[in-house]
Amino acid sequence: MLNRRLIEDYIIEYEEFKPRIISRELKVPLETDFIISIIGPRRAGKTYYLLQLRRRSNGLYLNFEDSRLLGISRRELRDIIRIYIDVTGKTPRYLYLDEVQKLKGWEIIVREIHDLKKYRIIITGSSSKLLSREIATQLRGRTLSYILLPFSFREYLRAKGIHIKDYMSLDEEAKLRNNLREYLEYGGFPEVVLCNEKLRILKEYSDLILFRDFIERHNIRNIDLARFLHTYLIQNPAREITVKSIYNKLKSMNVKVSKDTIYRYMQNIQDTVFFFLVKKYSEKMHLKESWPKKVYIADVGLIKVHGAIKDLGKIMENTVFLELLRKINENPLLEIYYWKNPVTKREVDFVVKEGSNIKQLIQVTYELRYDDREHYNREVKSLLEASRKLKCNDLLIITWDQEEEIKENSKRIILLPLWKWLLQPNLKLKR
Repeated sequence: MLNRRLIEDYIIEYEEFKPRIISRELKVPLETDFIISIIGPRRAGKTYYLLQLRRRSNGLYLNFEDSRLLGISRRELRDIIRIYIDVTGKTPRYLYLDEVQKLKGWEIIVREIHDLKKYRIIITGSSSKLLSREIATQLRGRTLSYILLPFSFREYLRAKGIHIKDYMSLDEEAKLRNNLREYLEYGGFPEVVLCNEKLRILKEYSDLILFRDFIERHNIRNIDLARFLHTYLIQNPAREITVKSIYNKLKSMNVKVSKDTIYRYMQNIQDTVFFFLVKKYSEKMHLKESWPKKVYIADVGLIKVHGAIKDLGKIMENTVFLELLRKINENPLLEIYYWKNPVTKREVDFVVKEGSNIKQLIQVTYELRYDDREHYNREVKSLLEASRKLKCNDLLIITWDQEEEIKENSKRIILLPLWKWLLQPNLKLKR
């Protein structure tokens, strides 16, 4: 039975709650007739984003991880709305339902309330099952889905109180690069950015993702395998992986496990919205869906907790992936792949596709070394080969601080510093 006193206590507390909110860049259409679904990894800032939206509009915010709301049934959601009206004297126009997957049978009550058209509904969760493709059967196309990641570099600078000018001196650019180094080292989780106990918090986050979002949510039995996969993926950002390679590595460690179990766990771990597996580009669907895939993580700060990697280029590449992923919120037709020639083994880090068109090819490297022909060919010749095969002439190499234009085989390739690319308000896919 609903405990009215606890619900009243919750409502009054959140009505009076006025936290410091750092404005996020994600834009969602509040006036739409669709349910807005926002997913993201734990601690990415979804709660504060809902509170940011609530400041602009009258609404009831319900955090289903709050102890006072634990255990309520879906039928009691309407009773809570009525208690809110009784306590505040306001009829909410919006319902902000935070970590809604904690409410058993939430799809049923959300669909019922939405169909009455009395409230606009925004839901969040730390599970990829909130993506529209996963809940289409329950909500029958009633949702628009967005992803909220930890701070982008622009949001990071805003949180630090650093103002970005249209024109900067060389000294100011150097300070930006210094801030970028810290961003690449500790990541963009809001609490980590704003406090001094960075490593302690990152360790707590790593454990939460592993145990609560992976092991507990999926009733994982092989804890050692779960821990290994969690650590292995964090330690290998921007690298190709296969189920077979993981199986062989475990076998070399005298760990007995089936490939089917590894495959199932790999599917489950993606549900944390912390690990992303990017497919290799191919026009043939069966090849596009096959392994290997490249792994990326939602925040590079956790790499430091599990043993920092020396290859800064890989951390830069992971950061570029996250920025591309954010662009899908603005343009849902965008798709991100990588490209690799199975014969020459030449590889391009990112193929940016929009609809049926390849819009841009991107390489990421700390430095383009003209005096190292092997390195130069790996970065430049791969771009040129992919450009010919995919018929795309928008070629970009993102580096640490090189900015120039080179021409090779009548092709124009732009080199751009990472900090400058990250600070662009909009990704320009055409020049």
